[in-house]
Amino acid sequence: MKVLLDTHIWLWWLLGSERLEHLEHRSLDRLAASSTCAIAAMSLWEAQMLHAKGRLSLDRPFQTWLRQAVAPGVVQVLPIDVEVVIALDQIPEAFHGDPADRLIVATGLAHGLHLATHDKAIRRSGVIPIWNTSASRG
Repeated sequence: MKVLLDTHIWLWWLLGSERLEHLEHRSLDRLAASSTCAIAAMSLWEAQMLHAKGRLSLDRPFQTWLRQAVAPGVVQVLPIDVEVVIALDQIPEAFHGDPADRLIVATGLAHGLHLATHDKAIRRSGVIPIWNTSASRG
């Protein structure tokens, strides 16, 4: 199963954050090894914004880190295309006010993916299936 990573999950995973449980980290490593991790193109913009605001600490230049963070064997970047924009209509108006979150969820819906997220509002909404690490154990 291919899994869409919310921006924070992608960043926490690649940066080794303790905010991810060990099981989540190992499961994401396995997904990446089988080329089944994806991010929405919107996550690239969110990462750049976090870096520009000084909220994303990296051990190398942002451009180098970003290219490595989306390399084959890490994640596939899913574009904002017609299907993603159409999928926005499946999201209730009251779902979430953050346009980035709406586009990430729409990307998952357009591609029929489960979403890896810790965002409580998204998890509670029931709009998109949520990735369960136990489904990735191998």
